[in-house]
Amino acid sequence: MSSEISIEALLTRRKKGYSLEAPFYTSEEIFKLDMEIIFGRHWLHVGVEPDVPEPGDVMVVDIGKTSVIVMRDDDMELRAYHNVCRHRGARIILKDKTSVGNLVCSYHQWTYGQDGELLFAEHMGNDFDRKCRNLKKVHIRSVGGLIFICLAEEAPDDIDRMAAAIEPYILPHDLRNCKVAKTVDLIEKGNWKLTMENNRECYHCVGNHPELTIPLFEYGFGFAPDGTNPKRMEHAAKYEALVQSCHAGWEAAGFPSREVERLADVTGFRTERLPLDGAGEAHTKDTRSASRKLLGSIGERKLGALSFWTQPNSWNHFMSDHIVTFSVLPLGPDRNLLRTRWLVHKDAVEGVDYDLNRLTEVWEATNQQDADLVEISHKGTLSPAYEPGPYSPYTEPLVEKFTEWYVGRMSEHLLGKQAAMGVAAE
Repeated sequence: MSSEISIEALLTRRKKGYSLEAPFYTSEEIFKLDMEIIFGRHWLHVGVEPDVPEPGDVMVVDIGKTSVIVMRDDDMELRAYHNVCRHRGARIILKDKTSVGNLVCSYHQWTYGQDGELLFAEHMGNDFDRKCRNLKKVHIRSVGGLIFICLAEEAPDDIDRMAAAIEPYILPHDLRNCKVAKTVDLIEKGNWKLTMENNRECYHCVGNHPELTIPLFEYGFGFAPDGTNPKRMEHAAKYEALVQSCHAGWEAAGFPSREVERLADVTGFRTERLPLDGAGEAHTKDTRSASRKLLGSIGERKLGALSFWTQPNSWNHFMSDHIVTFSVLPLGPDRNLLRTRWLVHKDAVEGVDYDLNRLTEVWEATNQQDADLVEISHKGTLSPAYEPGPYSPYTEPLVEKFTEWYVGRMSEHLLGKQAAMGVAAE
C-alpha cells in the first residue's frame, strides 16, 4: 500500500457498487488489520460437531498466528482454549486432530484438565499459584452443529439472533448425528476477500462450472431480464415458478425455506432453500442423492439445497442426504485456506450407502475451478492497470453486500461508529 494513502482514506472514499481498491487485496498492512479486526473480533465458522464427536476429542484450528484447541469434554460440552501453555508458551496440541484425557504440554508436562484448569506443574515451589495459570478460554458456540469461535475478549452477542433464525432451517438435517465423510484443504492463491466475493455470485457459473451447473440454477443469484436470450429467459421463468411451488410445499411439510437475509448484521448471515434442476435431490452429476441414508427424520429426497452463509468466512449446503460445509481462513494477503467437509448420516457405510467419489466430485471440481478464478483475480489486482470495476446490479448484489459489510466493520473499528455510518450512508 502506498505510504501516502491511509486505509482510513481508502475506506472513506470507497465507491458503492464497485470492487475494492487494490491495496485491500494486496497490502500486507491491510491484511494485518483484517486479521486483527475481522478475524480477531467476529464469530468465525471453523468446524462441525462431528469433528469432535467423542469425549476427549480435540481439533486444532489456526487463525493467523493464533492457534485454538476445540475439544469435547467428558460431559459432551464443547470447549475452546488458546493452544498456548501458560508456562513458557509452547503449543500444547501439535496434531490437527487427536483424542486426550487431559491436555498435557510435551515440553515440561504441565497438565490441564478439560476445563482448562492447571492440574500439574512440577518444580514450581510452594509459592506458585496454579489458579493464575489456567488455559485462556476462547468463545465457542454451536449453531445447529456448526462450530463458531470468536477470539475477542467480548464476542458479538448477535449470534443468538442468528441461531434463533437459522436453527429451524438446519436442525431437520440433524448435523450432530452425521459423520465427516471427507475433509479437503485447498490453498487458494489469492486474497480471502476475493474468495468470498467469488462465492457470493453465480455470474461466473455458466462459463466455469460445468459440473455444478448440472444441479444448480444460476438464477438463484439473480439475472438481468433485458438482453437475456429467449431460451435463457424461459429457463429463468421455470426456475422462478419452481421456487414458488417448492417453497410452499417444503414449508407446508415443516422445512423452512424462504430467504432470510441479514448480511449487514455484525454476525451477518443469509439462508434460503433453493430448488435444484433434474431430480432435484442433491449436488451430484445426476442430481440424485449421493447417500442412501437420509439425514435426521427427513423422508423426502427432493428437498433442494439449503444454503446458509455467514460473514465473514463461510457458506454451507444442506441437502436431504448430505451436507457440505466451507470455511475460509486467511494465510497471508495472497493466500487462504478453503476447508471443505462432506457429511453423511453417521450410520451410512462407505461403499454400501454412498460412493465417496460420487459424493464429492461436483464440489471438488468446483472448488478447484473457483481457486483458479481467485488466482487470476488476485494477479489482476497486482497490476498498475487495475482499478475498481462495477458490480452487476442483477447478478452481483450479494457481492456488494459482502463488500459493504467488510467496509462497515473496518470503518467502525478504525473511524468510529458515527463515521462508519456516514461512510455507509454515502
